[in-house]
Amino acid sequence: MTAILDPSTNTITISIPIKMRKRGGRKLVLAPDGSGWAPAGPKVDNVLVKAIARAFRWRKLLEAGTHATIEELAAAERINPSYVSRLLRLTLLAPDIVEAVLDGRQPAGLQLDDLLAPFPVEWEAQKLAFWHPQGARKISPDA
Repeated sequence: MTAILDPSTNTITISIPIKMRKRGGRKLVLAPDGSGWAPAGPKVDNVLVKAIARAFRWRKLLEAGTHATIEELAAAERINPSYVSRLLRLTLLAPDIVEAVLDGRQPAGLQLDDLLAPFPVEWEAQKLAFWHPQGARKISPDA
């Protein structure tokens, strides 16, 4: 943050470095460290919740034998099979990470693309990856 005083006009110009990120069709202002500005409390991200819900629903359909393959499931849902496969990986997330997303305790910068990126299968390694203090992939473990 910098502040400049212009004595000729008696004005102060304050510059604050920020980042803009699209989230659910809206623009979100992020602080330089990637955190949201003055959060009003937990905010459930419906995009993330819907993706997790779909993943668990699809897994249930596959386990119950309603659909024999991912390709069959994708055809029934009219969705690309690779997208179904990527979303199904969300069922491998640690329970407390899923709970944090469902409770709206995910960080302001966490997006579906972050969760669809490769992540470790081990829950403890996931917590380290998503709770890392750098970047948007940080989830508060105890809120």
